Amino acid sequence: MTDHDHPSGRRTACRGRRCAALIAAGVLLPLPALTGCSDDTRDTSVATSQDIAPAPRGELKNGGTLRWAVDAMPGTLNAFQADADTTTTRITGAVLPSMFTIDASGRPQRNADYLDAADISTRDPKQVVTYKINPKARWSNGTAVTAADFIAQWTALRGKDNAFWTARNAGYDRIAKVEQGAGAHEVKVTFARPYADWRSLFTPLYPRSVMGSADAFNDGAREQLKVGAGPFLVQKRDAEAGQVVLVRNPKWWGEPAKLKKIVLESLPGDKRAAALANGSVDVAAVDQVAAKRVASARRGASRGTGKAGDGNAGPQGDKNRSGAKTVAAENAVLRGYTIRKALEPAFTQLALNGISGPLADDRVRRAVARAIDRQALADTVLKPLDLPSRPLGSHLLMAEQHGYQDHSDALGGQDTGAAKALLADAGWKSDGADRQQAGERAGAPAPDAGRADGDEDGFDPSDDRYGDESADDRSDGGDDAGADDRNPARSGRGHAVPPAKGDQEGVRPAAAEAPLSFTGAVGSEVQQSALLRQSASFYKEAAASEKEEADGDTESAAYAKYKRYKKRAAQALGAAELIETGQAPHLPGSGGHPGALHAAAERRADAAAAPQPAGHKEARIAAVRKNGRPLTLRFVLPDGAGSEQLRTVGRQIATMLGKIGIQTSLQRVSDASYFQDHIASGDFDLALYSWPGSAYPATDARPIYAKPQPAPDGSLTVEQNYTRVGTDHIDQLFDQAASELDEGAARTLVAQTDARIWAAAGSIPLYQRPELVATKKTLANVGAFGFATPRFQDIGYQK
Repeated sequence: MTDHDHPSGRRTACRGRRCAALIAAGVLLPLPALTGCSDDTRDTSVATSQDIAPAPRGELKNGGTLRWAVDAMPGTLNAFQADADTTTTRITGAVLPSMFTIDASGRPQRNADYLDAADISTRDPKQVVTYKINPKARWSNGTAVTAADFIAQWTALRGKDNAFWTARNAGYDRIAKVEQGAGAHEVKVTFARPYADWRSLFTPLYPRSVMGSADAFNDGAREQLKVGAGPFLVQKRDAEAGQVVLVRNPKWWGEPAKLKKIVLESLPGDKRAAALANGSVDVAAVDQVAAKRVASARRGASRGTGKAGDGNAGPQGDKNRSGAKTVAAENAVLRGYTIRKALEPAFTQLALNGISGPLADDRVRRAVARAIDRQALADTVLKPLDLPSRPLGSHLLMAEQHGYQDHSDALGGQDTGAAKALLADAGWKSDGADRQQAGERAGAPAPDAGRADGDEDGFDPSDDRYGDESADDRSDGGDDAGADDRNPARSGRGHAVPPAKGDQEGVRPAAAEAPLSFTGAVGSEVQQSALLRQSASFYKEAAASEKEEADGDTESAAYAKYKRYKKRAAQALGAAELIETGQAPHLPGSGGHPGALHAAAERRADAAAAPQPAGHKEARIAAVRKNGRPLTLRFVLPDGAGSEQLRTVGRQIATMLGKIGIQTSLQRVSDASYFQDHIASGDFDLALYSWPGSAYPATDARPIYAKPQPAPDGSLTVEQNYTRVGTDHIDQLFDQAASELDEGAARTLVAQTDARIWAAAGSIPLYQRPELVATKKTLANVGAFGFATPRFQDIGYQK
């Protein structure tokens, strides 16, 4: 996916390494089953921890340029500043020393290119870590990497000098002194307080020319790094072109880089499908559109299709032939790519704001958690990708990470009865359980009826019927939104959607195309009429677009579509009026009801999930009430084109909560305001967003789960704990784990911390996110890295 970070992709200032870490789960899209998308020569089984097409260096060419899509130009090249981002991390990983790298299991590994040794040499009375620098390590200006660089970095980051505008100093603030050891290549670091995550320090390591003065730190390293010590160097940062160019480091002492050049190109997610189709990038994290295009092109090749079509005679035939030729040319390019996929070291969670209202009661939070079927949500997201479909059982470690254990039992699994009992204990009781049972017997459609796994409209992306749409009726995925306003089978949100199955004249739509039922929130008649009216409006707009396209030509395909959509609008409106006047208690049973196409279905489902307005017919599933008031929670979700999967998961959660009598009001807000105006400010009851995993959870996760503290001005300091749920005991366990030098004991403390976080029920991990990366088929040692630190010098093209 265009994966990755806080909704804007930017880091926010904080004390922990994980300040970069809020990831909008909204960038995660429902993805097609990509069987056959990978390189035909490799094993078809999917690695869950990483997928990078590993190859020995001897099998790779020397030379070549790699064009790598990134979300944005880096805000700074100084990784320790507040606006550092994922592009900053990628650049520094290629051009600066890393004392320790991370393997595919999330474990730190000494980097032999820079260190001959690094160990705790003394534990009593103070922890002392001794580093022995590789004598070959040199900065690109010819000077050696020495203890002076370590001393300068500690001085800048320890938090004692406000002239250095640092975003994080975790770990450095525990150091008492850094000094040269037996020689310039030996460094002794003495800690004032024990620090278990000492391996996280001095990565990346900047030269003392950057860390030695506040001006160089604050401004000098923002747009350029004149000196480096990695397999690559920064040649230039071209803001106008949106590129950062990295070139081989001629002073590099390790195994030489296979590539001659890496060009990091700023390319927003909605532009990547087009970039792949014209072959202008070599590596890109991708979304649904780009993944589907690659899959479709490769399926077409295996069937011998993807050639220019014959078309009809005359101007319309010429247009069809031209479009088919364009599609064929794009498919030929796309067949040069493969999709690398793995479980990303990041997870999507349900956040419950415990600062006020019903969720301030831990019994209500636990009831919400016990009502949710996390397995069903994981299935929705991960099954279509042939990735392990299991809910994540830890807040602190990912499923593929060393030491992972499932601690969700501290809260308890999905149990509707237990959830209702918790609500009753908190004073929220049902006033009509018999109506709920009657409503269920009445035959209201199940929320998931007829819907394929991972898709809310029953569209199976792996169905071959949708692999070769005609050029006139398919999204090319290559423009800004990947949409065509002339075709109502497209959402206008940047996602290609085929015609709904059964969406033909005289054919009753499939069950998946009927309105989604959210009977926990609104009565079925009211829901049906509202959905039908929205459907009528949708088809009316589509008809107007087709009529304009036809431009008076009554023989054109556009005019035929105009007549068809106009008829469907009238049918939907008529059905709504029959329901509202009591003449049709159920939806029409024959061909009049239009298919619930992608965007329309989504908007109607959101409307149906809203709480019951006053004066409407009584809901069939009784709400729980306290003092006569129903329990209603406001569920805030981002509205962007990249957040469809997030909203699908949100509606599933709303349905699950409806089964225990909790009403949900789904509020869609703009992507730009989602984080700052809602998550960070606490303006939500329920929300979905993601955090990345960390090899150093005792340090990096603490700000996320720390108990909020009152500030002198009366406000609440929450750090990154946007749920506002925390306890003193959780804080103490984090502190103990961060100070425990025995690795086994530290893991035990992390496990205890996680169990306590589960019990507090402020955030509920749902599933680990998938990582999807398109790469040229000829590339090796690059793709979905998972936890592993990229080894940039080993990336290259196969001979």
